[in-house]
Amino acid sequence: MVISSCSLSLVNEKSHGPRVAGPEPEPTEREENPMIISIRKLNLYYNDFRALNQIDVDFREREITALIGPSGCGKSSFLRCLNRMNDLIPSARADGKVMIHGANVLDPSVDVVELRKRIGMVFQRANPFPMSIFDNVAYGPRIHGTASRSELEDRVERSLRAAALWNEVKDKLKQSAFALSGGQQQRLCIARVLAVEPEILLMDEPASALDPISTLRIEELMRELKKYYTIIIVTHNMQQAARVSTYTGFFLSGEIIEYGPSTTIFTRPSDKRTEDYVTGRFG
Repeated sequence: MVISSCSLSLVNEKSHGPRVAGPEPEPTEREENPMIISIRKLNLYYNDFRALNQIDVDFREREITALIGPSGCGKSSFLRCLNRMNDLIPSARADGKVMIHGANVLDPSVDVVELRKRIGMVFQRANPFPMSIFDNVAYGPRIHGTASRSELEDRVERSLRAAALWNEVKDKLKQSAFALSGGQQQRLCIARVLAVEPEILLMDEPASALDPISTLRIEELMRELKKYYTIIIVTHNMQQAARVSTYTGFFLSGEIIEYGPSTTIFTRPSDKRTEDYVTGRFG
């Protein structure tokens, strides 16, 4: 089964990120946002070790969901299930269903190249390629068949603008990406993901290696990007999760202990283990 852009995208302009024409109105009620991801009975194993246990959770379009929990609880492993990055680990195997727009992306016949184009990922540490700023952002569109110089220039500018980096780099696009600061490099990596026009952004501790000012820029960027993208972020920073997310899931020992509105999770959680974690009693 090849996952096409018809089954994994909204099949219109709004799935392709912000345009110069300006933003679309943002939904104000959760019920207005259609379901985009449904996880059912998801298990993940590394050889005989069970890293995820019977995960059931849903995500709605154009919301920021934070995944919190102590180190080794399974939240990053879960994130990598959504775009099949765990396939790169020989000992890993997953079962259950990861339904995105009704298609199970764990099906072995899924085109993982197309899947990872539609579901972009930003990692904990900025990982720019050893090439120019322009070529970093143009890399994805090029390997997916965009050859026109004018189209590449338009895509690069739109992506850098969307990542709030254009004004800082527009006069030095030919310079090495390594000349940028750490925060700029992370926003460049976000621009590189946006350049292939995904609809879902996975962010694994995207600000953990950054200073407070750069972290604030990344958080402001996430709030802007959620007008166009569904964002799932793994973070150890509970203040960050409370600031940027609509919903939060608390992971512990490979299970989702509690999932709900972030205001509820951080102020009146229903599970004692969640309360103990968010109040700093462990983790």
